[in-house]
Amino acid sequence: MPAADLALLQGAAEAAGEIAKRYFKASPETWDKGAGQGPVTEADLAINRMLKAELLAARPDYGWLSEESEDNAARLDRKRVFIIDPIDGTRAFINGESSFSHALAIAENGKVITAVVHVPMKAQIFTATLGGGARCNGKLVSVSAQAGMSGARVLSRRPDLKPEHWRAPHQMQHHFRPSLAYRLCLVANGRYDAMLTLRPAWEWDVAAGELIVREAGGCVTTAAGDKTCYNNPVPKLAGMVAAPQKLVQNIIAALQPAAKQPIAGLTIPNGE
Repeated sequence: MPAADLALLQGAAEAAGEIAKRYFKASPETWDKGAGQGPVTEADLAINRMLKAELLAARPDYGWLSEESEDNAARLDRKRVFIIDPIDGTRAFINGESSFSHALAIAENGKVITAVVHVPMKAQIFTATLGGGARCNGKLVSVSAQAGMSGARVLSRRPDLKPEHWRAPHQMQHHFRPSLAYRLCLVANGRYDAMLTLRPAWEWDVAAGELIVREAGGCVTTAAGDKTCYNNPVPKLAGMVAAPQKLVQNIIAALQPAAKQPIAGLTIPNGE
C-alpha cells in the first residue's frame, strides 16, 4: 500500500502543478479569508477541488484534512487521513514568486507514512514513505552534517531569531522561503541545516515535509522538543524544529522557556 499511495499522491501533486501553472502570473482572482487567515486564490480552490475528488475517489475510506476545505470531525475516526495544502505559500504565488509548493501527506494513527511536496516552478518533486528514504526527483537526499548552532543555515521568520527568544547569542544564519513545506524539503536535501518556527503550525503546512526530513536522516520536534502527532481535533502543532538530530537538540536547549510555549488563540496567516 505505501508504494500505491505514493504513486497516487505524486500523480495528484503533478496534476496540481499543471493547474497552478495556468494561473501563475495570470492575475488569479483573490480573496481574503478573514480573521487573519490570509489570502486564497481561485487556483487554491481549483486545486483543492481536484485533489479532493481524485484522492477520495481512489481511497474513499481515508479521512480528509485540507487548508481549503471545511473541516469535518469524521476524519478523527479514520485510520488514515489525507493532510493537504493545495498551495503552500499563497502570498508568494500571488506575487509571482516561484517557491510555492503543493504539500500532500497521508497520516496513519497520528504518524505521517507517505508524503509528496511538489515545487512546480522549480521542477522539483520531493517524496518519502515511512522507512523508504526521501528523494528529490527520484534521487535519494540526506540532511547536512551540521551539529553546532554557530554558522548553521536556518530557514525561519526573522522574529524567531530575535535575541529575546534565546538564552545567548546564537550566531545562526537566517534564510527564508515562504512555503513551510519547501523549507522542510530544503533541510532534507542538505541545502540548509535547519527549519524553525516558534509559532503554532497548521498540520497541512508541515505534515508532508516532516516525513521527508525524517526519511532523509533528520530529526523533527515541536518547538518544545516534543514528538509530533497529526490528525488532531485542532490541527495545529506547537511550533517545529527540523534539522540533524544534534542540531535540533542544541536549538531546543538554547531556546528561552517562553519561546517553547504555544500561543493560545493565535491565527496563522496562509503560508506563514
